[in-house]
Amino acid sequence: MHKKDFSPWLVQNGVRLELADIPTAPSDEGAASSAEYTSKIEHLTDKLNKLQSLLHASGSRGVLLVLQGMDTAGKDGAIRHIFSHVSPLGVRAEAFGAPSEEEKKHDFLWRVHQKIPRRGELVVFNRSHYEDVIVTRVRGWIKKSDWEKRYQHIQNFEAMLHDEGITVIKCYLHISKQEQKKRLQARMDDPAKQWKLQASDFEDRKQWGEFIEAYQDALIATSTEHAPWYIVPADSKPYRDLFVAELLVQTLDKLKLSLPEPSFDLKHIKLV
Repeated sequence: MHKKDFSPWLVQNGVRLELADIPTAPSDEGAASSAEYTSKIEHLTDKLNKLQSLLHASGSRGVLLVLQGMDTAGKDGAIRHIFSHVSPLGVRAEAFGAPSEEEKKHDFLWRVHQKIPRRGELVVFNRSHYEDVIVTRVRGWIKKSDWEKRYQHIQNFEAMLHDEGITVIKCYLHISKQEQKKRLQARMDDPAKQWKLQASDFEDRKQWGEFIEAYQDALIATSTEHAPWYIVPADSKPYRDLFVAELLVQTLDKLKLSLPEPSFDLKHIKLV
């Protein structure tokens, strides 16, 4: 399969961007039928399974995939579809909601550090430490000087992970306000999906512009060579999943992982 060039969606550190100017749907060139997307995703998930098994067996590196985005952007769906055919051995998903009373007593990275992948493990964050420079900012819980300091703390934290053998990939799932309205309405209309709704979903929608501005600033400030941010067009669910799956496969491929040698000499073993 031809390798995708992800540079157009890579956020450059310190370079201003306007999320409103970035498409939330694939271009005509990137668009495909659902059947074509499904075929491509199946091929990629098969390859992802093999690469993840190699990551687990090697035990030399870890991978952290961070998924962020507005409500209904598809964090749960992406995890479910991309990893549906991947062995659960060595894969873990972690969701971050509002901090507990115990977590509030510690620094904002304390609860996050405990969930970081071990070497040989692939971990997906459904929301992450970025909630503490997005939600806290929009809600007015911290001052500008505090969230700007946190950008640097996050950079240092992710640099340390990189130095310790953890590859960090960060995806902002970029949906339009119109698409979010459709998805929220679909949940409201489906009794089987109403449990997913929270009052905060509707409150956050009222502050759409403030959230987008907070995301813009966080992406620009914390996208680095060792922990890059990618903006994923997410109005199309199949395209979103294909994008993230291909990014993961290419990232794992670049690690050049190898199987460990057997722990004992097999030459003289005879099965009876």
